[in-house]
Amino acid sequence: MSQNIEIEFKNMLTEEEFHFLEKYFKIEPEQFKKQINHYFDTNSFTLKDHGSALRIREKESQFEMTLKQPAELGLLETNQMITTSQTEEALSTGKLPEGEVKDAVGSLIEDTEPLQYFGSLTTVRAEVEYKEGLLVLDHSYYLNAEDYELEYEVTNESAGYKVFTKLLEDLKIPIRPTDNKIKRFYAAKYNLLQE
Repeated sequence: MSQNIEIEFKNMLTEEEFHFLEKYFKIEPEQFKKQINHYFDTNSFTLKDHGSALRIREKESQFEMTLKQPAELGLLETNQMITTSQTEEALSTGKLPEGEVKDAVGSLIEDTEPLQYFGSLTTVRAEVEYKEGLLVLDHSYYLNAEDYELEYEVTNESAGYKVFTKLLEDLKIPIRPTDNKIKRFYAAKYNLLQE
């Protein structure tokens, strides 16, 4: 298990801005790697109500289960590598394998409230080191939607914010309010259910 604090800034991009950044940072097609996030919550969205999110990320035949929870600064991530069969069981039954992530989830929800798998979001991602942080270019597909996003992961929040906003300003990319991927996924799923 590992726990870490995640501090990141996000900005939605247009398709044109995404391709411009690819060229600007000289990102080659083979630098993009595919990952799939499988999202879980209770039927009444208890984790979401706690400001938390649970996912299993599938990347290069590896599976990592992560619970993100609000922290004083950024988000507290609890991570645990799991097997293919544990992933398959979680996806089909909502039952989590034993370990630190299940324990952390248990502190947020009652045993009587089972988890449910809600769906998946696929991201094609490229990462570039940039001024004391990690710049991430994401193209995501989920349900009937697709979007483009720039993330900047840092260890120093105030310095990272200055670098990120200056980059956007210098490249004439408007700052846009940006929800995290799980919120965008659930918004798209909810809209589909309303149709």
